Amino acid sequence: MIELRQITKRYGEIEALRGVSATISAGEVVGLLGPIGAGKTTAMKILVGYLLPTSGTAIVAGLDVAADPLAVQARIGYLPENAPLYSDMLVHEYLSFMAAMRGLDRGAAGQRIRTVAAECSIDDVLGRTIGQLSKGYRQRVGLAAAILHDPEILILDEPTTGLDPNQIVEVRDLIRKMGQSKTVILSTHILPEVQATCGRVLILYDGQLRADGRITDLTRSRSIFIRAATGGAAAARQLLERLPGVTGTTQGDDDDKFQTFRLALGPNGDADATAEAVFDAARARGWTLRELRRDEKTLEQVFREVTEIAEMTQ
Repeated sequence: MIELRQITKRYGEIEALRGVSATISAGEVVGLLGPIGAGKTTAMKILVGYLLPTSGTAIVAGLDVAADPLAVQARIGYLPENAPLYSDMLVHEYLSFMAAMRGLDRGAAGQRIRTVAAECSIDDVLGRTIGQLSKGYRQRVGLAAAILHDPEILILDEPTTGLDPNQIVEVRDLIRKMGQSKTVILSTHILPEVQATCGRVLILYDGQLRADGRITDLTRSRSIFIRAATGGAAAARQLLERLPGVTGTTQGDDDDKFQTFRLALGPNGDADATAEAVFDAARARGWTLRELRRDEKTLEQVFREVTEIAEMTQ
């Protein structure tokens, strides 16, 4: 559905994107991550035809964005970080105007406005002036306008900015729902939001793509944590190091009775299988297991590792 081929974008001497390539399939919900200045917004503006790349090609729904921007934009719903709204218009007037801009006939427009107003929880403000709305309501009006024409692709830049916790949950649910039938790219600095909404992430750093993968793969456990009364830490550690998939062990702080160990797993290690082997070994030797768990990473840890490695290799 979306393909970036060696995209480079320069602003004078500044290179905002440097040879970025990625492919996104239909129906994927993808988080676009990176620190401030990484090139996320530039990449999204190139995808929607707002900016032209200095070099490289952006393909959306089989169309070259630079060669046929209007056809691409007809298939895209785009919500920038600051939704471009007319503050002196009533909400329903603005949505009617956007429906006309999208080429919807009057009958279809009325039904779509009612549908998106319900989905974005703005039914109660359709008769109010946009400039009098809170930032959260304005953001939801912008989202309603972005999905008004029922696009195949949604590109959302910080869609929950200014929303309260309940509204954030509602927007997350809406994005997940839309992801069942649409391709969604979501850029945000709120990593738990990405983990709750997206199946895959792209991490940009200094204009380059530094990581691309499914969240389950990037955060998959690479170690096992154990806290147990073993009767002898040295012997227990030797035993644990011989278990399948274990590439090393470290011993943590112990108390009078319990010892703690962390087992490092190889790239092909199966955390569940290793945990079962630990349990069987503990039962066979009469250990008292207080804690046994996979030590999975959070998306925040993955993000920090990727960006720190990128910084070190600069």
